Amino acid sequence: MADSGAAPFRILDLTAAYPAAREDPYPRLADLRARCPLHRDEAGGAWLVARMADARAIFADNSHVKNPDRAEPAAHAIRRRRNTVPDGLAFPDDQRASMLELDGEEHVRVRNPLVQALYARIARFEPECLHIVDAALDRLEDRAGFDLMKELAEPVPVSCIGHILGVPLETLATFRAWLDGIVQTFNPNRTPEDVAALVAASNGLAHYIRTRFADAKFNPPDDLFGDMARIQADGAPLTDTEITYNIRGLLIAGNVTTTDLIGNAVRLLLTHPAELAKLHAEPALWPNAVEEALRYEAPVDFTWRIATHDENLSGWPVSAGAALNVFIRSANRDEAAFPNADAFDVARPRAARHLSFGGGAHICPGAPLARMETKHLLSRLFTRFPNLRLAEPDTPPHWRHLPGFRGLESLPVRVD
Repeated sequence: MADSGAAPFRILDLTAAYPAAREDPYPRLADLRARCPLHRDEAGGAWLVARMADARAIFADNSHVKNPDRAEPAAHAIRRRRNTVPDGLAFPDDQRASMLELDGEEHVRVRNPLVQALYARIARFEPECLHIVDAALDRLEDRAGFDLMKELAEPVPVSCIGHILGVPLETLATFRAWLDGIVQTFNPNRTPEDVAALVAASNGLAHYIRTRFADAKFNPPDDLFGDMARIQADGAPLTDTEITYNIRGLLIAGNVTTTDLIGNAVRLLLTHPAELAKLHAEPALWPNAVEEALRYEAPVDFTWRIATHDENLSGWPVSAGAALNVFIRSANRDEAAFPNADAFDVARPRAARHLSFGGGAHICPGAPLARMETKHLLSRLFTRFPNLRLAEPDTPPHWRHLPGFRGLESLPVRVD
């Protein structure tokens, strides 16, 4: 049944945009799953999908699409980002090349060559990943305490993706500043200052990526830019804009979500000492701990699909053209899929998978890199600093206010 007995609310009211949800979104999500697992957000013109079974059915149906132009006229929210592109962007129309919004053969044409090149890079990247993690930890060796977000969770993902892209070390600080500014893309409540930062960062990164790829076409380097230049030269039907914009997309999405994953995972382990003890006793559980952190405190709230045919979800009819916002955070806490779902358990069996990387044809291409970075950083951090603890254990977490994501602004820790 949809909406029975539930007061109307917007999907944003379940995200960091709303103070109560920012502090703890899970009680309201549990109520939704129990009473109205398919909820209509009339203001945004979208359906909120709250249960795992419905979410999996939507992801498994590759006839559904992501192009907002295919949504019903009432689906205002799903078109909003296109309609609120700020003035001053150097390449405002590039986003239409994004594989996030392409479907069918066009999606395959753009995504497959880039993802195959990225996966090949990731497969060879592990030694360098370990080096980046160890170097970051080395810089903290003589510190009694530090902000884990600023010292580890933010710089390590930037350094990792920067290495894959061949970004010089001296450029990484600028690179990181651009990524920080572009995060405002996801903020529907941007201030004029936020917009200015977004435009400057977006233009800086766009020019950098376009210049790097243009150079790579004449002299392909040993990095992802060079890989894509060679793939294009060998006949892959990809335009320069399709390549450069989607490399940009990998950077932006992978940076903020991996940062949030690392911070969330460290906080969970520090507030669940019995689970951390399991990992010290059985280090082979570290990959499992990463998966449990992804499930329990997902970095991303939701993703979407556009229904291409009439169907039923939780016994409720949904029409073709409906915007379906799959609420990952809710599905990951569904008791029907995960017994004792509100418990953080690093030894939880992995037979039932979380949806934190999405699913189906649009599953997150950066998932293997995020898993690798997080596993090595967590295991080495807690080995190097066995006395690691929260510096402010009685202070509520400093959650960011960015809608659609769940991550910490800061995480002060002590190691002495």
